[in-house]
Amino acid sequence: MDRRRITAIGVLVAAAGATAAVTLPSFAGENAAPRRTAPVASDGVAPEVLDAMSRDLSLTRDQAVQRLTAERRAADTVSRLRTALGEDYGGSWLSADGATLNVAVADPAQAARVRAAGAVPRQVDRSIRELDAVKSRLDSAGGKASPDVSGWYVDVATNSVVVLARPGAEAAGRRFAEASGVSAGSVRVRTAAEAPRTLFDVRGGDAFFINNAGRCSVGFSVVGGFVTAGHCGQPGDRTTGANRIAQGIFTASSFPGDDWAVVEVNGEWTPQGVVNDFNGGTVPVNGSTAAPVGASVCRSGSTTGTRCGVIQAKNATVNYSEGTVTGLTRTDVCAEPGDSGGAWLSGDQAQGVTSGGSGDCTQGGVTFFQPVGEILQRNNLTLVTANGQSAPPAPSAAGGTSFQTVAGADTSAGWPG
Repeated sequence: MDRRRITAIGVLVAAAGATAAVTLPSFAGENAAPRRTAPVASDGVAPEVLDAMSRDLSLTRDQAVQRLTAERRAADTVSRLRTALGEDYGGSWLSADGATLNVAVADPAQAARVRAAGAVPRQVDRSIRELDAVKSRLDSAGGKASPDVSGWYVDVATNSVVVLARPGAEAAGRRFAEASGVSAGSVRVRTAAEAPRTLFDVRGGDAFFINNAGRCSVGFSVVGGFVTAGHCGQPGDRTTGANRIAQGIFTASSFPGDDWAVVEVNGEWTPQGVVNDFNGGTVPVNGSTAAPVGASVCRSGSTTGTRCGVIQAKNATVNYSEGTVTGLTRTDVCAEPGDSGGAWLSGDQAQGVTSGGSGDCTQGGVTFFQPVGEILQRNNLTLVTANGQSAPPAPSAAGGTSFQTVAGADTSAGWPG
């Protein structure tokens, strides 16, 4: 029997210095089109990614490559300093141009260590653990938040937790913070005309379909299947590919609270370590190193294509109408209904899957993604990469979804329509 294969997914970005094998999404089987490669920039970064970054971040191609290189170094530095600083680590963020790495320290004696690592120390009152504890108190009280409170997140640059309230509802934001029992000095109420919603819609496009009705995007390939957004489906829901051929089944899902899901595919589909660039090709996924706040990040979807911006905050909570979701990453990248579940990358590193957002790609907006590291760890999954060097999650990971070896999986991307 002919096996059909689709090599596609949902976002794109290739890291500076990486060798990008850019291939056209194709079906292998009856009337299959031969696979072809798209051009790769001489610096190793996929040209489609550079074009998207140039458009959305107002950068030249050279500046985009330089930024990706600096961000990779910053991510490595943050990883080392977070361990070295321990309880005194207060968070980190990049400057607006991505050139300067700022690292907050609760103990001024640690400033020299930060400078030695090539970063700029910032003296703060609260460590990141203290800020996370404040946010956890807000999360616990999340069920009491009014619809006028759209969410809250840790803002490392101001060393506080920000509560977002709609215009005219600032008092509601303050009441919510007070009711949670957190100290007044640790929380700021900020006005924001945001109304986040899950980006799920019923439309056609390059995607996968749930129960032959709703449509979502593949996030990233894992051994035996793929990950996507939790609001896309529940365990037991059946999926079909963009070609309407039976694809797989949801084996795990979490929403609200979190927003992730796992789909196990049948033997007709083969997981590939690439992401659809929605420009006739693909770019590679070579790992899942988390980028810091301030780093550039790109996502793509069947509704709005590839879009780029920067990471604004981590550990954000969003108060959707369906319920509160915690632990999301906040960005200034736009998205629209039909983009849910799709992939986010910084360079060639997987960052997460789209949860929801506010605004659109005409006037701009805010979009949140569920970090992919948590999905892999919670479900004991192994990311499929283009270089074949991915490793399974740490043994301490929670959850227990595991796959047997499967002959095929869909890595096609698209956003729920």
